[in-house]
Amino acid sequence: TVKTDTTIEEINEKPLEFVKHEIPRIDLELPFPFYGGAIGYMSYDLIRNYQRIGPLLPDEIKMPDLHLLIYQDVLIFDHQKQTLTIIALDLSGTRDKLALDKAIEVIVGQLKEHQTELENEGLTLQFKPSIDQSTFIKLVEEAQQYIERGEVLQVVLSQRMTARFVDDPFQLYRRLRVMNPSPYMYYIDFSDYQIIGTSPESLLKVKGNKVITNPIAGTRPRGKTKAEDQRLAEELLADRKELLEHEMLINLSRSDLEQVCHTETIHLTKHMLIERYQHVMHIISELTGELKDNLTSIDALLGLLPAGTVSGAPKQRAMQIINQLESVRRGVYAGAVGYININGDLDLAIAIRTMVIKDQIAYVQAGAGIVAESDPRREYEETLNKAKSLVEAANKIT
Repeated sequence: TVKTDTTIEEINEKPLEFVKHEIPRIDLELPFPFYGGAIGYMSYDLIRNYQRIGPLLPDEIKMPDLHLLIYQDVLIFDHQKQTLTIIALDLSGTRDKLALDKAIEVIVGQLKEHQTELENEGLTLQFKPSIDQSTFIKLVEEAQQYIERGEVLQVVLSQRMTARFVDDPFQLYRRLRVMNPSPYMYYIDFSDYQIIGTSPESLLKVKGNKVITNPIAGTRPRGKTKAEDQRLAEELLADRKELLEHEMLINLSRSDLEQVCHTETIHLTKHMLIERYQHVMHIISELTGELKDNLTSIDALLGLLPAGTVSGAPKQRAMQIINQLESVRRGVYAGAVGYININGDLDLAIAIRTMVIKDQIAYVQAGAGIVAESDPRREYEETLNKAKSLVEAANKIT
């Protein structure tokens, strides 16, 4: 189903194929990664249109599998230079120069009128896990049985937490920017629901024909002192289980890239580096490649969605096991959030450390990669640590 401001149309086409020809293709020589095009998300469950992962699970949140908004008026703020650029485009084919000038005039007027300050009073949310610790531990043990039988090497299991939310979602996002700055920060208002996130992990970046992906696997909480923090980092890099898991996911990312890139162009450009965030540290790597001549950035997206770091390996069998063990559809969680520029470039974060607010309910979900050596209790704690930044931004942890 495709909805516009005035119409609803049923299409007989797979979602990403439709997106490929629906976003206008214009290449402007502008020094910005995004200057017009689509912004939104692709859910984890979007992959059901392309792979068999099992029967549909109950849809607790009730959101589309893909929701993109096409923007032809864009404000670009350069944080380093402290400059703002306003761009108005005619993507619809209905705006002449007068209309474009008027669009910029309206935006300038809105900027002059609107002033906000970060509110000091705290938001108060009490998040309730959807499953208790003992249930999660049993799910981990079930996943390990599949691993012991040789059906899969890793399965990423997740749990969801919910809370009543009646405050301003944008204030929560602004607080999150201060408390937990991350490489990807986003607030998208879809009118009947909002998506707020501070994701540390890129699913995919495509610029021209260059493809970049950044697998993250291996987690420890941050230390309370500099010495403890360093000790935890060294412990993480010496943890055989974490290193094996990370190497496996590098290989999975390489395999995904081989579907869409010339094999000889694929390189491991960063290998097992520690990256620190407010509450946790991760092991990260980076792989790059060059797109095959007949493929686009959307083809690359289809080759990598969902990331192995939020599904497992081998990917399809891991997703089938997730479908058996988890009780509801993941929705946005473990999918992708970001933009597709009108020149075909895209930049998409993996939708982790991400909150959905809908019908006055806030949803947070976090996962842990289960392998044969996993300690079920430790994996449960890892899901809580990963969700901590979002929960603390709401000013109360339960």
